[in-house]
Amino acid sequence: MPIIRARHLVKRYHDLVAVDGIDFEVEAGECFGLIGPNGAGKTTALRIVATLLSPSDGKVTFLGFDLKKQPEKFREKISYLPEEAGAYKNLKGTDYLKFMAKFYANSEKELKEFIERARDIADLGTRLSEKAGTYSKGMTRKLLLARALMTKPNLAILDEPTSGLDVINALEVREIVKRFAKEGISVLLSSHNMLEIEFLSDRVGLIDKGRILDTGTSEGLKEKYKARNLEEVFRSALQ
Repeated sequence: MPIIRARHLVKRYHDLVAVDGIDFEVEAGECFGLIGPNGAGKTTALRIVATLLSPSDGKVTFLGFDLKKQPEKFREKISYLPEEAGAYKNLKGTDYLKFMAKFYANSEKELKEFIERARDIADLGTRLSEKAGTYSKGMTRKLLLARALMTKPNLAILDEPTSGLDVINALEVREIVKRFAKEGISVLLSSHNMLEIEFLSDRVGLIDKGRILDTGTSEGLKEKYKARNLEEVFRSALQ
């Protein structure tokens, strides 16, 4: 049963069509990846699901709720991590996590649970007692990922989660996402890094110029297009 479903989703900016009638769905406990070049419409699609943009046409449902009619129901159970997100540089890491956890916790007990889970995800040790402005990009990204996952949302929306990170930090972030997906969190992921998508995703949607070209498992798509990897799949799908 899909946790989220998008049908004929369109987003126009005057004469520019950023998303052009796409369909996709994410099953409960599934990691679904949108992959394509910069400007393909990935981020726009994610921002619509995250309720940051209103669709020009089409319908999105999440746990049975309609995006246009009940966006607040989406926000209660969705977490969104943008590509260019940042933490408050003058706050210590642990104070940032406490500050963000207070928006979601319904009790002191739940607040402590969120903060402890965030500490475990970030895995920054004593650096959490230092200001976020002193962190490297990799440390900041792990802090932000901890913020996004600490509430165990029904759906985590991650836009280019390892953009700009070195190999080690990128691997650590991917392993965190993979672990939480295995624990039952659904993930809607976007990336232009096709190896990353192949590592993380149960299913993949190939997107270009606002349209989804094809959808399937990585292995299924490679077999269909007789390709060695998703990069070759994408090239073939464009033809």
